[in-house]
Amino acid sequence: MTISRRDVLLGGAAAAALAPIASRAEASEVVIGIIYPFSGASAQQGVDARKAYETALDVINGDHDFELPLAKGEGLPGLGGAKIRLVFADHQGDPQKGRGETERLITQDKVCAVIGTYHSAVAVTVSQVCERYQVPFLSADNSSPSLHRRGLKFYFRPAAHDEMFSAAMFDFFDAMKKKGTKIETLALFHEDTIFGTDSGNAQAKLAGERGYKIAADIKYRNNSPSLSAEVQQLKAANADVLMPSSYTTDGILLVKTMAELGYKPNAIVAQDAGFSEKALYDAVGDKLEGVISRGSFSLDLAAKRPMVGKINALFKERSGKDLNDLTSREFMGLIVMADAINRAKSTDGDKIR
Repeated sequence: MTISRRDVLLGGAAAAALAPIASRAEASEVVIGIIYPFSGASAQQGVDARKAYETALDVINGDHDFELPLAKGEGLPGLGGAKIRLVFADHQGDPQKGRGETERLITQDKVCAVIGTYHSAVAVTVSQVCERYQVPFLSADNSSPSLHRRGLKFYFRPAAHDEMFSAAMFDFFDAMKKKGTKIETLALFHEDTIFGTDSGNAQAKLAGERGYKIAADIKYRNNSPSLSAEVQQLKAANADVLMPSSYTTDGILLVKTMAELGYKPNAIVAQDAGFSEKALYDAVGDKLEGVISRGSFSLDLAAKRPMVGKINALFKERSGKDLNDLTSREFMGLIVMADAINRAKSTDGDKIR
């Protein structure tokens, strides 16, 4: 049989067309999708997250003297020094918008992995799309416990969740009681998406196990225009500790309404989110007293680990802010995902997972 030059060219073109898309992308760059709220009520979280991911990108693609995966040397050595490129998508705090944007990232931008999302409710839909396309999704900062209990093979979370954080809160209560502080009753206050619901459920369970009485358990509508009725209930309950699970705008409204109605709990122990954000304290800090918020990061770590201070300096140069609970987890989210891709030596989803 005679094989012409045309047959060879056609055969080569067919082979290239059938080759996995990922294998062709490995040579020069690795594309990762970053999905956050860049508009809407939580836009500031998206802005801060972008700075965190860009800082991590600089560490990975550049050459830094940090004791951190992929910091030394440029790019991903497991893929011949390929650089990472980030594609940002705006879910606007809407789970369905998140679903559509994730589909676009995968089918049009050809990302090999997705990281997000700040809102746990959006992580639900984003992870479903990623599972369908067998693209790894990393929850960098989502804390709802139920997210990792859905049997998904391409869902990963490298940080703690709200059952763990809530257990630490109750450890704190137990320790304070031993020192003579009166803590007997709790008021749970949580928004109605998966974040608030999971947090409230975890805290209610722990209260029963640890012997604390729940004086009020109030679920309110996320982004509610008014919290007057709910705060009246909290005031009537008069619990020793108020435990809010609220995003920033709700947290600001809660504190303003508490001041207007003269409700001053002895202590507020918050489930991060809005109560870890500078915007809340800028808006109502003068009305807050005795507030504690959980977190998985403190800049005090720099005293024992100088690298933390160096990374914080890189982030602050971009953002004008210090790293906090959320941005530190977002920074590490990209480091973890890039390290997994590098060790897999591939952008194929199955190999990465």
